Amino acid sequence: MDEIDNKIIAELRRDARMSYSALAATTGLSRVTVRARVERLVSSGAILGFTLILKEDMRHSPIRGHTLLAIEGAGTDRIKRILAGMPAVQAIHATNGKWDLIVETGTETVEELDSVLGQIRRIQGVSSSETNLLLATQMTVTK
Repeated sequence: MDEIDNKIIAELRRDARMSYSALAATTGLSRVTVRARVERLVSSGAILGFTLILKEDMRHSPIRGHTLLAIEGAGTDRIKRILAGMPAVQAIHATNGKWDLIVETGTETVEELDSVLGQIRRIQGVSSSETNLLLATQMTVTK
C-alpha cells in the first residue's frame, strides 16, 4: 500500500458509501484509477468489507461504556466465559499495561449499566475495574 491507498482507505473509513467520483476528487486520480485501486485493496484482503451502522443499532444500547478490568491469578479464561454470557457485554479485548481486559458494554439505562458493572465487579478474580462511559460518538471507523 502506498500513500494514495492510505488516503483512499482514510476517506472510506470516514464514509464507506463515498462514490468513486468523490474519491477521485479527493485523491486527484481518475475515477477508473480509484475504482481499480479499491478493487485491488479488496482482492488483496487489505479491505475486508464495508459496514453499515444504523441509528437503530445505537438505540438498543444507548448507554455504552468501556470497563477496564484487572484480574488476579490465572482466572482470565473463566472470567471471559462469564463475561461472554452477559447480554450487556458487546466485546471483550485483551490489553497490556495496568489492565488485563477491556469490556465493551451497552445497556438501555444507566441503572441497568450500574447493575451490570456490579455483577462484573463481583466475579471472583476481578481485583479492580474502571469504567468510562461513551458520550457522543464523534466518528466511527469501520473495517
